[in-house]
Amino acid sequence: MSDPVEIPIDDEVIRLGQFLKLANLIDSGSEAKTVIANGLVRVNDEVELRRGRQLQVGDVVALAGHKAKVGG
Repeated sequence: MSDPVEIPIDDEVIRLGQFLKLANLIDSGSEAKTVIANGLVRVNDEVELRRGRQLQVGDVVALAGHKAKVGG
């Protein structure tokens, strides 16, 4: 897997579902719900099942071989 692409956010935290869409890892909020519920999303190398998980700068999200890092 390649190095994560850094995606800047405007606030100190962002919810996982929002970040997946911002990072272009998914196309819609409903897709976020599905991929998260199916255990396909990892945050900092751990499976995450909460769409509302608060991500902070430095967190790395992985989905389907792609990685995105929360940037400040």
